[in-house]
Amino acid sequence: MKEITDDTEFRHTLGSLDHARQRLLAARFIQNVLSLADDERLGSLVKTAGNPNAPADELTTALHTAKAVTLDSYTHCGAECDWHDQARYFVARAAVAAVSPEGQMAGGPAWQAAMSSRMAQTCQSIEAAEDTAGQEQLTQYRILADFLTP
Repeated sequence: MKEITDDTEFRHTLGSLDHARQRLLAARFIQNVLSLADDERLGSLVKTAGNPNAPADELTTALHTAKAVTLDSYTHCGAECDWHDQARYFVARAAVAAVSPEGQMAGGPAWQAAMSSRMAQTCQSIEAAEDTAGQEQLTQYRILADFLTP
């Protein structure tokens, strides 16, 4: 597999994967930003999303949990929002994308999880007053290349 160097190639490659493989890849993207969220439920969601043999009922339960975490994070952000809360919200959105049924995520679950993961990292970069957000994009290119390497 050749090296992925831009989002056009990244998105095209993601789109060539079937739904099940996109879910597995989405789990890897989320795992990379999971430390930005302090909700224990997200860790088990990522394990479910990353399980190639996850039964449909577990994925459905994971989706309901991911939506609950997203709502909890969004509601908390509405009060006295800080960038850490925003990062947690985007990690939860990435989890929703990962465990959503086929056809429900525009661009596919891996693309949506990647974009939400980048947003989470951007929030963390703002919180830390560091310009590291672009690193997530490059890391995702590497994760995809590793995923596709036999």
